[in-house]
Amino acid sequence: MTVQGFTDLGSTSADNLLAGEFPRVSKLVTVTGGKYERGTILSKSESNYTICSADPEAVLAETVDASSEEKQAVVYLTGEFNLAALKAGVDVSTLVEALRAKCIFVKSNQAY
Repeated sequence: MTVQGFTDLGSTSADNLLAGEFPRVSKLVTVTGGKYERGTILSKSESNYTICSADPEAVLAETVDASSEEKQAVVYLTGEFNLAALKAGVDVSTLVEALRAKCIFVKSNQAY
């Protein structure tokens, strides 16, 4: 029920990707090889980024569809992220140590 004089703007859902205040450094990169959601862990292959199965480099900051052609997208090179919101080509928990070496810290502090 909407109170008189107000408009119902619908609902929102929380974005639980960010999990702390460690400084986030972002960069515009070229993504290729699929349709990826925000929070996908990416690896660098030559000059392009694609979904990670080993050697993580960055966390995708926005959803991007690069299945048919290369696309530009913003990635996070550092920061603190929620384990439940991260995605990869392998079990994300196996990438935690390699991510920490890149100053990408993974926490299990929020449900997704």
